[in-house]
Amino acid sequence: MIVSLTLILLAQLLGEVAARAAGLPVPGPVFGMALLLAFLVLRDRTQPASTRWLPPPLVDGGLEGTAKGMLAHLSILFVPAGVGIVGKLDVLASHGVALAIVLTLSVTLTLAATVLTFVAVSKLLDRR
Repeated sequence: MIVSLTLILLAQLLGEVAARAAGLPVPGPVFGMALLLAFLVLRDRTQPASTRWLPPPLVDGGLEGTAKGMLAHLSILFVPAGVGIVGKLDVLASHGVALAIVLTLSVTLTLAATVLTFVAVSKLLDRR
């Protein structure tokens, strides 16, 4: 579990460094997730060679078990956001309608992007 947590945090750190070094408007954790995906693909494609550097899939729950444990407690990360909202109720009262419109628009665009991505990947996989 310690190795898996270290790998997750290392991927996030390297992603943050890459994002700042590149100067792109992409959050560091997004680069970190891409690096973690590359680590996992490397581990699964080169199983015998990768056990020296990467944790095997089923050791102590492996990376997958650690990630599931973290996801099970993801709701704890929303507590500071809730406290921040309660602390700024005056801003919410004065700009509530604009915030509601922006939230509705952003959720709609996110869902549309997700659907388009799913359709594109589904078509790509159907060709194979």
